[in-house]
Amino acid sequence: MAGLAESGSNPDVELLYDINGLAKDAPHWFDRVMGYVGEYGLLLALVLLVVWCWWSVRRRGEDEAASSVAALVWAPLAAGIAVLVNVPIRGFVERPRPFKSHHGLEVLVTGKTDYSFVSDHATIAMALGVGLFVANRKFGLAGIGLALLEGFCRVYMGVHYPTDVVGGFALGTAVALLLSPLAMALLTPLMSAIERSSRGGWLIRASGRSRARGGREALIPGARADSESAAAGAGAGAEERDLAA
Repeated sequence: MAGLAESGSNPDVELLYDINGLAKDAPHWFDRVMGYVGEYGLLLALVLLVVWCWWSVRRRGEDEAASSVAALVWAPLAAGIAVLVNVPIRGFVERPRPFKSHHGLEVLVTGKTDYSFVSDHATIAMALGVGLFVANRKFGLAGIGLALLEGFCRVYMGVHYPTDVVGGFALGTAVALLLSPLAMALLTPLMSAIERSSRGGWLIRASGRSRARGGREALIPGARADSESAAAGAGAGAEERDLAA
């Protein structure tokens, strides 16, 4: 397994050289940006996207807010589980980093001494993206797009083969989707309980948005009661005017 894709005639290696070769022709400042973005930036952007989606769901205060937040909680949990699953996979395959087996690569980050297959970054990114898609399609498509860009960056940086990235995408997707029904069955009741609590309810639904009769939202608690009281008062006033007449 350790010699996987070590032949220069392997399409995996050829694609590695083609993508990483872009780094040789790019300006030094651009390579530094790509190295930072591929190592930290895109993962941070995905985390912020999850937070943005949570804030949007919470602010709207829809009836299914608890299930939507449960799906958002599942996204980072799926990423963590996928990374744990990857630990024995890496130990079994034992594929060295590409720069250890092939010369002439432009390596944009240093200190990578662990095995290459499967890419942790690609696994985490795709698990977050697919987890977001389960919660919200619009945010999920953006997350999957960021995950694909993360995979490209890892090859561009010279620290992973393309198949390392594809394997990470597959692993992250599989964990996020296959375990999603079980996760939702466990997390949705928990989020519903938090929603009903006085202290943690703001995590699920904004304080100004509560459920009203008929499944509609009352943006200001008691607004409907006030309007009904005002209507009753107006009716009483009209009746008094009629009697006075």
